[in-house]
Amino acid sequence: MSQGRKLRIAVVGCGRISKNHFGAIAQFSSDLELAAVCDIDRSSLAQHVSEYGVPGFERLEELLAEQKLDLVSLCTPSGLHAEQAIHAANAGVHVISEKPMATKWQDGLRMVRACDERRVNLFVVKQNRRNATLQLLKRALTEGRFGRIHMVSINVFWTRPQSYYDQGGWRGRWESDGGAFMNQASHYVDLLDWLIGPVDEVQAMCSTTRAIEAEDTGVVNVRWRHGAVGSMSVTMLAFPRNLEGSITILGEKGSVRVGGVAVNEIQTWEFADTRDYDSTVKDANYETTSVYGFGHPLYYRNVIDVMRGRSAAETDGRAGLKSLELLIAIYRSARDRRSIGLPLEL
Repeated sequence: MSQGRKLRIAVVGCGRISKNHFGAIAQFSSDLELAAVCDIDRSSLAQHVSEYGVPGFERLEELLAEQKLDLVSLCTPSGLHAEQAIHAANAGVHVISEKPMATKWQDGLRMVRACDERRVNLFVVKQNRRNATLQLLKRALTEGRFGRIHMVSINVFWTRPQSYYDQGGWRGRWESDGGAFMNQASHYVDLLDWLIGPVDEVQAMCSTTRAIEAEDTGVVNVRWRHGAVGSMSVTMLAFPRNLEGSITILGEKGSVRVGGVAVNEIQTWEFADTRDYDSTVKDANYETTSVYGFGHPLYYRNVIDVMRGRSAAETDGRAGLKSLELLIAIYRSARDRRSIGLPLEL
């Protein structure tokens, strides 16, 4: 990609998460040019057209036909990502997809194949990986400081009132959204593989209290290929507010707990050895009232570097498939009331 011009990007879907994308695009205005916005909600579309002074489109097909783009950022309901990514790929446009990349395993595979065939990048947003707290934890794991990992525990205790689901007819529906694991806790499911390693099997149970199709509460037991066991507990029913997003890792030579409302506080950091970066642990902690963290700009930095030919993608379509595979395995386990082994059969 030419170093001498800005990359033209359009944001598709102007809902809850899009503000993080607009903010990241503005932060890298020397590399990115917001070329257009797209949304089926005419009121929201008009608001963003006015705010950003760019053309607006109700249909992705019209956007792709009328605008010369380098990138589209898909901030739409998850169930739409596959078809939209394929449309963009067929137009020769690179794709940034919010999590999860799809709600169905076969749709995720189709996205990757389409982008491969058209030789465009498929970036799947995993901004939590860029949090300073998790970067330190990843470094300790990569260096083998835990020794043998015995147990892992992940908790996501957040709240989403019925009014949240009522904002759009797609929220909490199997076809378009999924439930607490697929949507709200998707980034935490990602940690199961990205941090701990390949998963051998899962066993899950889910329940639903809100007036939605999918689950708002669930638990899953996990066994990793290297022998560690663990669990993940998720609910959107915490009272009265988001209470906790945490991961605890217990190993033969180390114990770490990263907690807070969204893995933003390293609360325990104990190892048999010492490293120079141990003194920076407190500096990695940050205050936040948002469960999204501050990783979107860092994610966009990598996207730009990839497009400029300076770096490899940190989380491409295949990395996105790893999380999707885990999610589908969790749902199959809860549905069939049995353990599900990985990898899934294609």
